[in-house]
Amino acid sequence: MDWASSHDPRFDSFVLGNAPLKRLATGFDWVEGPVWFGDADCLLFSDIPNDRILRWSAETGISIYRKPSNFANGNTRDRQGRLITCEHRGRRVTRTEPDGTVTVIADAFDGKPLNSPNDVVVKSDGTIWFSDPHYGIAMDYEGARAEQENPCVVYRVDPATGDIRVVVDDLNCPNGLAFSPDERLLYVADTGRIFTDDRKHMRVYDVTDGGTANGRDFVELDAGFSDGFRLDEDGNVWSSAGDGVHCIAPDGTVLGRIHVPETVSNVCFGGRSRHVLFITATTSVYSIALNRRGARTV
Repeated sequence: MDWASSHDPRFDSFVLGNAPLKRLATGFDWVEGPVWFGDADCLLFSDIPNDRILRWSAETGISIYRKPSNFANGNTRDRQGRLITCEHRGRRVTRTEPDGTVTVIADAFDGKPLNSPNDVVVKSDGTIWFSDPHYGIAMDYEGARAEQENPCVVYRVDPATGDIRVVVDDLNCPNGLAFSPDERLLYVADTGRIFTDDRKHMRVYDVTDGGTANGRDFVELDAGFSDGFRLDEDGNVWSSAGDGVHCIAPDGTVLGRIHVPETVSNVCFGGRSRHVLFITATTSVYSIALNRRGARTV
């Protein structure tokens, strides 16, 4: 299999020799934030510099879901199946209601605007956890240059009450994030401040009542860095990297890699049994069927 390489015997059973890497669509500028809608049998993802969220389905191919999108980046679904989106230019996190209207979940902290919400996950209690680095306000390519007024942290917001609090504050620039299947752990990528040589790595935290504790280093990849990632039902982390997607065991061991011919930004699980890994990579979207199922999130 020239599209995969194994570094640990555990990885050998995860990939299927007759299930190749497929490029589903191309011609974009920088794609991010993939999220699977099983009830509509489609994938949504952001094409950030082109200010749009796109929709892909096997039946109809590519179509525009939302344009303009306020330079949307990360997307996920809440426990009611509604789209949750991080907007760079809007400097906010929003929820799309069933009738298509947009509700603002968070756009400020401590009386000052957020930076540029980047990636987002929803816990089973309905709270929304999102990273807020400065990438969307540091330059015009993925948003609009603006003054940074809040630190780069991870927030937790309760959409029922509006309560917003900092849950991770020990990273230079938090980016991708995801819970373990039992929600006892939160993984967060630190991709560093732009135009610096900040260390790029992933950390893991114990999830407490309303926050986190005991942050420690989890992994530092040898090819590029972790940007976005998701976990399978056994707790393995499937992370973007400079040379594709790396599969990382809960103990931090890199088990194997799926080689992608472009720099990968993010991934999500989908398909009829959550066994298909969808991959956003620079100008294209890819998929590969695995002998793994993604952790259930909705």
